Amino acid sequence: MKKFVIVAVVTVFIVGGLPVFAQAQEGETDSGPRLVTVFVERIWPHHLGYVVEYRRANNRIGRAYLPIEWFGRGDSRGELIWLPRANSWPSMSVVFRDGEFSALRLYIHRAPLHETWGILPQGINLRDNFGNVETLEIGSF
Repeated sequence: MKKFVIVAVVTVFIVGGLPVFAQAQEGETDSGPRLVTVFVERIWPHHLGYVVEYRRANNRIGRAYLPIEWFGRGDSRGELIWLPRANSWPSMSVVFRDGEFSALRLYIHRAPLHETWGILPQGINLRDNFGNVETLEIGSF
């Protein structure tokens, strides 16, 4: 009898809690923030910002140009988070609000000798790539 009561109570809590985890129905919009995290494959520092290659959900490589201004004190679009020396792999978390880019956090190793850091060859003009970057599109997820 005790087991039956316990099973009945657990069942009621599980069934009663299902609406909490329900997904939005077709036609409804999700206006809340959405977080997308991708693994960083390679990052190149540049005086105009960071060139970041990342692994997309379809296992293809994407490239993002992140202006240095995004990481300044007056701009809240970008934040650098230094990873500890442990075996953690660099990543980038991007926040979208109402379907549009809002902010990002770049989790990277401080040591430039880490295998994800790269050096851009001399004479490459990336001014056009960093030019008028106002948003970040990281592919289809």
